[in-house]
Parts: sequence; C-alpha cells; structure tokens
Amino acid sequence: MSAAQPSQPLGLDNCADEPIHIPGHIQPHGALLAFDGKAMLREWSGNAAALLGVAPAPGAPADALELGPDALALIAACLAELGEDGVPPAAAEVRLAGRTFDCVVHGTGQRVIAEFELRSQPSDEVAAFALKAHGAIDKIKRQKAIPALLQLAVEQIAAITGFDRVMAYRFRHDDSGDVVAEAVRSGLRPYLGMRYPASDIPAQARRLYTINTLRLIADIGYQPVAVHGMGGAPLDMSHCILRSVSPIHVEYLQNMGVGASMSVSIVVNGRLWGLVACHHMAPKQVPYSIRMACDVVAQVLAATVQSLDARERSALTEQAAGMRTHLIETLLHEDDVLAALAQHADSVAASLGAEALVFSQQGKLHVHGPLAPAQAAAIVASLPSGGDELLQRSRRDAWPGDAREQIGPWVGLLGLYFDPATEGWLLALRQEQVETVRWGGKPEKEVKVGPLGPRLTPRGSFEEWLDVVRGTAEPWSADHLLVADQLLGEMHRASMVRHAEMERARMQLLAMLGHDLRDPLQSITMAASVLQHGGEGHPLGQRIERSSGRMQRLISQVLDMSRLESGLGLALQLQPVNVSRMAEDLLDESRTAHPGVDYQAAIVPDVSITADADRLAQVISNLLSNARHHGRAGEAVMLVLERDAQGVRIEVRNHGQPIAEELVPQLFNPFKRMALHNPANRTGMGLGLYIAANIVQGHGGEISYRYEAPHVIFSVALPLASQAG
Repeated sequence: MSAAQPSQPLGLDNCADEPIHIPGHIQPHGALLAFDGKAMLREWSGNAAALLGVAPAPGAPADALELGPDALALIAACLAELGEDGVPPAAAEVRLAGRTFDCVVHGTGQRVIAEFELRSQPSDEVAAFALKAHGAIDKIKRQKAIPALLQLAVEQIAAITGFDRVMAYRFRHDDSGDVVAEAVRSGLRPYLGMRYPASDIPAQARRLYTINTLRLIADIGYQPVAVHGMGGAPLDMSHCILRSVSPIHVEYLQNMGVGASMSVSIVVNGRLWGLVACHHMAPKQVPYSIRMACDVVAQVLAATVQSLDARERSALTEQAAGMRTHLIETLLHEDDVLAALAQHADSVAASLGAEALVFSQQGKLHVHGPLAPAQAAAIVASLPSGGDELLQRSRRDAWPGDAREQIGPWVGLLGLYFDPATEGWLLALRQEQVETVRWGGKPEKEVKVGPLGPRLTPRGSFEEWLDVVRGTAEPWSADHLLVADQLLGEMHRASMVRHAEMERARMQLLAMLGHDLRDPLQSITMAASVLQHGGEGHPLGQRIERSSGRMQRLISQVLDMSRLESGLGLALQLQPVNVSRMAEDLLDESRTAHPGVDYQAAIVPDVSITADADRLAQVISNLLSNARHHGRAGEAVMLVLERDAQGVRIEVRNHGQPIAEELVPQLFNPFKRMALHNPANRTGMGLGLYIAANIVQGHGGEISYRYEAPHVIFSVALPLASQAG
C-alpha cells in the first residue's frame, strides 16, 4: 500500500491508493514478455533469460526470440485482434530450455503480454484433473438451493485442486463476507460461520476480483521478480496470471499461516457476489488448465446462483403483481383508503418483506402486525413533510433524535408517500436484528510505522472474536425496492383517480345543492307574500321553518366539508357545557318540529363537560335526524346520556335493520355511495356523519356504530375535559 501523508487520517480510503494492478513485479514461478502493436519487445521480467533461455533485447521483434512456434502463433493471433477492448487469454503448452511451460497470451491496451508459467505435472495428469471438473459442473447444475450449491462447489474444487481448505464466502450489503460453506482437511480449525470485514478486500482488490476472476499465489514466501521496460507508462497487469500481489495481502495470508492461496470469484450480474478461497499450508502450484477448469466451475456456479436468484425474483414479482391488482381494485371501489389497505395487509407485507405495516392518512392510523400504537404514532410523527416519495431507514441512528427511543425495535423503515394531498403513507417496518457475530479475528486494522511512514496493517489474529450488533435491521433489497416503487406508482394513479372522483362529487353536490335550494327559497318567497296579507299562526309559517332549516343545514354541511378537506379544521371554541340540558333542549326542538315521532330519553341530569356547545349540538341533532329518517315508522327514537369514570356516553337508538357489513367501514366517509342512492334520505349527501365524526375526534372522543336487535345504535364517547389541541 502506498505511504499516507502524516496529516492524512488512516483508514480504508488509504488502501485504495495502492496500485495493485501495476505492481511492477511478478511471482517467480514464471516469466513475462510484453510486446507493442508492432510485435516489438517493450517489457520483460528479470528472470526471463535464465528461465526461458532467451535474450530479451529491448525493441527486439517477437519472432527473433526463440520462443517456439506455438508461443509465436499465440502472440501473432493476439496482435491481429489487438484493440481498445483487449484480447482474452489463449494458452498452449511449450517447452523452452528443457522445461515445460503453460504459455498464456492476452492483450490489454497497446500491449500483448505473454506469460510463461512453469509446470511440473505431465499433460495426462492435468487432463485427468480437468475431467473431474466436467463431472463437478454437471452436479452443480442440478442444485436447487444456494446453500447446498455452495457446499457442493467447495467440495468439488477441493477434490480437483487438493487444497487443504476451500471456503465459499457470500458477501453482504456492507461488503463483509460470511463463510457459508467449507471443505477443510482434518486437523485444521474450521472457519465455517465466521464473518470477515469489508476491509479484508479493499475496493481496488474487488475491482480486480471482478475482471480477473482467478488468482493464484503458489508460494506465499516468494521473492518478487522485477519487470523491466523501455520507459513510459507502467505496464497494466490486471489480467496477468503471474502478477505479484500486494505486500499487505501477503502479510495477511502469512498471519493466517497459509503457504499458498487461490481465489475464484463468483460474479453475478457484474457484481462480486461471493468468492471461493483456497488455502494450502505449504507452497502449491496448480497448473493453468486445472485453474481454468475451476474458473469454469465458478462461472457455472455464478450462473446457477443467478438462475436461482432470478427464480426467487420472478416468484416475488408475480406475487407482487397479484397483490397490486387486487389492492388497486379495492382502492378504486372502497370509500375508506385505510380500510382498503387493511384488507390486503398480509399480501402487502409479504411482497415488501415487512414484519409490520402502518397505514396513515389525514391523521388516522391503521396498524398491522406486532407494533404498539404508541410506536406507530412515533414513527408517523418522525416522517418528513414532503420530500422523497420512497423513504428508507435501516439503522436507528438514521431516525430523527426524538424518535430513536420511541420506535422500540422497529428501526427498519420503507415508506411509500402515496398521496401527498392527504399525507397518505404506507409504511413497511422491520425490527432490528440483534445478532452475535463470529468475526474471524477483531475486524479493526491497526496503524504501524514502517520505513515508508504510518500505514494500516492486516489483522494479525484470526482467533474467533464475538461482537453483539444492535440497532440495525436487514436493509431493503433491490427486489423489494422495485416492488415498492411499482406499488407506489400504482397507488399514485389510484389516488389521482380518487381525487378526480371527489372533485366530480363536489361539483355534483354544488349542482344538486343549487337545485335543492331553489324549491325552499321559492316556498319562502310565496309564504312571505301570503303572510303579508294574513294573520300569525298561518300553516305556511311551519313550511317556511322546515324549508329554510333544510336549506341552512345543507349550506352548513358544505361549508364544514370545505374546511375539513382544506385542512383548516372546524375551529372548536371550548367552554364548560351542561350537556344534559343541551340534550333535553335538542330533544324538545325535535318533538316540536316532528310531532309525529315518538322521542324518548334516558338522560342523566347535570352532566357538564368542556366542549364546543354549537358543534356538540350539531352532532346530537345529526344523529337524531338520522334516526328519524332511517328508523321504522311508528317506533320510538331513544336518546341516552350516561356518565362514568372515563367520561360521557351519548347514544341515539332507533328500530331498524342492521347496516350491511360491507357498508359499515364507509359510514363516516363523505359522499358515501349508500347515501347518494338512499331514497330514505333523498336530499342527503353523506356529509352529516363525516362531519359529526370529525367534531367528536376534535374533542378527543370516538363515534361508533353497533347493532343490538332490534336497535341501530350510534354512540359518542367524550372525555370530561376535551383533549382537543
């Protein structure tokens, strides 16, 4: 690794400065020659003359070197294909100076690089090992699960190569790696189940693992051989099989007691998904063709992993598509958005990989799963106003300070801001994963001072080191984020449709209101004309009262609806109210206005609460009016007022059939379909109960419906002192 400046803090960023792709050295069990586009020798390793028996004269043409016809043919073929994209390696067996070499030639940039790697095994022995790889590939293809696939792969590679230990790493989202499969020689301590930190493989090493998927260090204690050249830019050795490795990596392996090492990358969709790491306790040279067989095994392994992942992703996509179809259909036909979401909570949670859900809109919450209401409220309170439509949190320290302790274990959040107009959120939640991690040694590196100044050193101990990890949840995968993004888009469109329908209903309301006002106003005008010529007590006076009262109620409901929908609220004016006297007065008014209705009462006297008297009277009047409209003719309407330790309960009862179950969730919604088509309430628009519910909630109370045969009962529970903010 390059020396860091004394003032620069040491960390993993410093490791990225190490130019490991241009080390300027090779391992000594082979020699290297590099030619330019005109086949002239430009770079050569210091051992080329002794090992190959050739004289590497600078600028000499390739065919002037005694490399043999097979090697020269590889070099010529590579020169013919040389271009910006490079030329993949080609290999042949050659004999030079009485030795057998694997000659491997590849092209990169403006160079053709020929590497001559010594081989001691005869060709028939190498071929036998390569045949084993074909059998391994067939077995790997038949695996149906990733854990079994990886275990089979390490066993097969161990059998092909003879390494003492073969491990399969699977990398996590933070680039740390778990040993998930292992084949180990008897007598060695197993590493299965241990985790290794991301710092063990710095970023530039990950890049090389991705583009050069197999690396061999035949002897950890080797002495590097320098690569000489004619000047210019350093030789890019990213694809070289003999490339010398980082001194820090050598030190790391020496600390593990390893004598030789081979790594085979598992690259899935262009990303380093995992790694097969092979260790031997003594030096070990694995012939190139056997290594290539292992590389093919790893490619089949990666393809199988990709296929299994794709199968899981396809199943998730199909499940999510079905969930979206049913959810959006319900949203478009259900008046209550939260109730519609609640109907599909199980399938939504499964598609998003969530342990709990919270649906929030216009201050109302619905919780699905083992989540306390107080925690749900704290989670909703922590949400930003506006901002990103897809909100992610996976760590406790990512939450606003006040919420970190209030949310309990629910540190993982995926928020879908599906309707900004009504502050509509769908929140998917995950609990923190408290786990004990078996690190393969303490993960932090240490700083030591060497000849080039301070530098990070690799870990010196690989004894098991336990760490309890808290405050983090499993991050949301790319697949779940895709599901969330698609669901968010569909919910956006459904919200726009709902808002368009609401706007049409508003226009319909105004049109109907204008029509309904026309007749009462005409009655008032005619009655006023007659009364100018008659005495008091004329029956038309009652007609004036009824018509003008109905007109006033319609106007008031429209104004209240507008305030609620615009977010202004109902502006409650709180003061002490004798609710018993209010109930009696309202009942008397109803008896006077509707003498044909049998009104009965059970009112506890002298009950006082803190409330807005006019708004509370509006609630009671609305419930009495509903009972009169919908009650069975000839049967009594009962007004009940009770007091207990919790507060006051007001109930209005009438004889009637129970409300259909599918309509109950819509009772307190505006513009209810059942109201728009109800002949018993010809002039109603379904606003009365909606406004009444908002008034009650504004007082910190609750309004509800139940059926106790033969009575339809609407009940209002209010605290003695209003909790309105």
